[in-house]
Amino acid sequence: MGTLTVGEVARESGVSGSAVRFYERQGLITAARTGGNQRRFDPDAACRIRVARVAQRVGLTVNDIRDLLAVLPPNPEPADWQGLHDRLTAEAERRIRELHAALDDIGSGRRLCDL
Repeated sequence: MGTLTVGEVARESGVSGSAVRFYERQGLITAARTGGNQRRFDPDAACRIRVARVAQRVGLTVNDIRDLLAVLPPNPEPADWQGLHDRLTAEAERRIRELHAALDDIGSGRRLCDL
């Protein structure tokens, strides 16, 4: 498989070119440089960005997402992606439980400042 340009990664991941460069600056994806100083990304860069966007919707910070993606090897296999899926799902479910607990507290009839 070949490498991808910023525009190709943007198209495949559904984000703008500036967002691709943001994710690179944040260490979520990496690029090699050509002799003309153009960025070239691995084929999984778009997938990493799509995963990052889902993780952002779950509420993870960029640092959390960087840590999440850091466990992936350079050429992830389906089992590697499944492990990441399982960790992200568990985190989303944990956050949902916390939100339900907060809603229960809010609906308890107690003063909010006493919760």
